[in-house]
Amino acid sequence: MEPHALDLKLVTYNMRKAIGLDRRRDPHRILDVINHLDADVVVLQEADRRLGPRPTALPHRLLFDETDFVAVPFDHKGVSLGSHGNAILVRKGLTFHSAEQLELPGLEPRGAVSIEIEGQLKLVGTHLGLLRPYRHQQMRQLAKKLAHSPLPTVIMGDFNEWSPKRGFEPLEHRFDVISPGRSFHAARPVAALDRLALSEGVELRDAGVDQSPLAKVASDHLPVWAHVRVKG
Repeated sequence: MEPHALDLKLVTYNMRKAIGLDRRRDPHRILDVINHLDADVVVLQEADRRLGPRPTALPHRLLFDETDFVAVPFDHKGVSLGSHGNAILVRKGLTFHSAEQLELPGLEPRGAVSIEIEGQLKLVGTHLGLLRPYRHQQMRQLAKKLAHSPLPTVIMGDFNEWSPKRGFEPLEHRFDVISPGRSFHAARPVAALDRLALSEGVELRDAGVDQSPLAKVASDHLPVWAHVRVKG
């Protein structure tokens, strides 16, 4: 039987280790923002603390008690939520498999995480470096890794690129890079750092930046969302 078209609301959110603009670490507030978005899949950056064993900034018990999401288990020790701060939350009822971690080159440790959803879409979450030469290296590594994927693919995350048009050349031969709007700084958005890249087979239906009052204080980035359809 041929698969049906898959309609999903995807979100990418740099949650800044749950530290808001009031300098308070408040994971409950981050989860309130996520719940408000009513997404199917949420890709997070800076989901883990930077020091020591990198414990999650969103305790697993809170995720279980306060959301309808399951955290993809990238850290089998259960300490971190993801890998290099990248994590993926999937709404209960959606199936996912083939969870992978990918190390990316650069001056500072960077990485990406990926899953396959409903056997129809490959979703990658990443947080690219601060300097463009390293971002280009990281995009080339992602493009090489994804070149042989048989599934339509979406890359989402904090691309850290301030230019509205340049800087995405390593992806442009296969992906359409989309900027739904300015997402940084949350108090006064001036840059579209948070983006998504769509391969052939993924249709963008709608996209935007969440401007809710709570999102404007919960992190220094605003969440970016996109409705996509994967052809059956």
